[in-house]
Amino acid sequence: MRILVADDNAGVRRGVLDILATDRNYEVCGEANDGADAIRKAKDLIPDLVLLDISMPGLNGLEVARLLCEEIPGTAIVILSQHDPSFLLPRAREAGARACVDKSRLGTDLLRTIASLGKIS
Repeated sequence: MRILVADDNAGVRRGVLDILATDRNYEVCGEANDGADAIRKAKDLIPDLVLLDISMPGLNGLEVARLLCEEIPGTAIVILSQHDPSFLLPRAREAGARACVDKSRLGTDLLRTIASLGKIS
């Protein structure tokens, strides 16, 4: 599965890349540091999955999710946030995301969440 990681915090991106590197089924095809960059790279790379920080400069993760669902409907989206995923999930799903992951639980929840998405076509 090809994954684009979008977060304005380079340390968070590095942590996500390290987690994804533990599973050979996942290939990081690109990184983005803000919402506009995420849209550009997603259109160029056509990833299977985009991991989006909810709080990025310019366009936030929910705005990016809405645009990507229109532009690249086959790409799955997971929102990464410091906020409680149960609070955020209804808004994220409305924007087109399939799931949310709490950044404080990336080590335990990220791979499990991606696996729970099932086969992404």
